[in-house]
Amino acid sequence: MNLTFFLTYCLLITIAPGPTNIIILSTVHNNGIKKAQEFCYGATLAFGIILILSVILNSFLSSILPNTLFIMQIIGSLYMLYLAYQIFNMEKLSTDKEESGSFKIGFLLQFINPKVIIFSLTVFPSFLLPYYNSIYQLIGFAFLITIIGGISFFSWLLFGKLLKKSLQKNQKLVNIILAIFLVYCAFIISGIQNYL
Repeated sequence: MNLTFFLTYCLLITIAPGPTNIIILSTVHNNGIKKAQEFCYGATLAFGIILILSVILNSFLSSILPNTLFIMQIIGSLYMLYLAYQIFNMEKLSTDKEESGSFKIGFLLQFINPKVIIFSLTVFPSFLLPYYNSIYQLIGFAFLITIIGGISFFSWLLFGKLLKKSLQKNQKLVNIILAIFLVYCAFIISGIQNYL
């Protein structure tokens, strides 16, 4: 396993704009750092729970349905291409004044966030299951990914104002770069390069 690519992939996916990160940014601007911190704690806890559930589900599915890995890789790759398309075409950040962050909202949002669900269901079969089969190793990786996710969430909190200004000033360039990285990740995750 290429650990550098794995860590880069996890950081890129978790720090890329998505529902959680946009709400963190909105909360910082509209309700302050303290409220955004509560939201980040809830989002990070839920993210960790989803990853651990994913370890259990993926371990179970890979032992029963060996072709599940390929299907999940394709679904995850298609979703990443969709995210790349959405980011490429993003005109402006959503900062709805009525959106408010709290621990509860941050926690619950993760369970309906398609970005988190697809990521958690594809990261293990794509990167880890081919090399690790111990449940303890996989749970260890789930904790590592949770830490990476938490760092990403709190990065959006701590640099909210700076990111907002930078994204608005160079928004199209940033969107293009993020979209290109997501397309590259989709290509790697799909496993297509193994057939070329």
